[in-house]
Amino acid sequence: MDKIVVGPTAADYVSLGKSVQENLNQIAEAFKRDVDELTVIVLDRERHHDLIAQIREAGARIKLITDGDLSAGIAAAVRGTGIHAAMGIGGAPEGVLTAAAMRCLNGRMQGRLKPLEKWQEERLKSMGFTDGSKIYDTAELASGNDIIFCATGITDGDLLRGVRFFGGGIRTSSLFMSLKTNTIRFVDTIYREEGSKLAVSFV
Repeated sequence: MDKIVVGPTAADYVSLGKSVQENLNQIAEAFKRDVDELTVIVLDRERHHDLIAQIREAGARIKLITDGDLSAGIAAAVRGTGIHAAMGIGGAPEGVLTAAAMRCLNGRMQGRLKPLEKWQEERLKSMGFTDGSKIYDTAELASGNDIIFCATGITDGDLLRGVRFFGGGIRTSSLFMSLKTNTIRFVDTIYREEGSKLAVSFV
């Protein structure tokens, strides 16, 4: 899935139907800053060679990541991460999860199915998807009004710390969001390995 993800500030300013330059100009306008003050997060993949070149030509900064475009998309919608947008091709299931998070964060994600291999094309056809140009918006990817999103960091990222091991336990950082109750909660949890199995959480 070809994706673009932004937070609430730029939610009404972007579209997969626009060029990279146009989207970056619009995001800069939304944030009331220059394009060279923006940071875009992109998966470090060969398929993104042209995208990376276009972002650099536009003047924006790039943060390359080896994996985790789901957390990258969420980071783009949370203040304080220094990320203003996420762009590129990633997994479609992760795209749906990102859209669910954007519903809770008032952000926006647009996706367009982009099969990279023959079997993916055949699978899409078997499921009745024939329009490869259709752009799916946030609410189409994650519909309904009773959305709950939960994520726990495995490795350190812009949004969550990874799993930390210490003598006698494990510490994790998690994020819980609910669209229905309009709540966002960061939870720091310690799982004790010795003695009691009780987990201690710091919310």
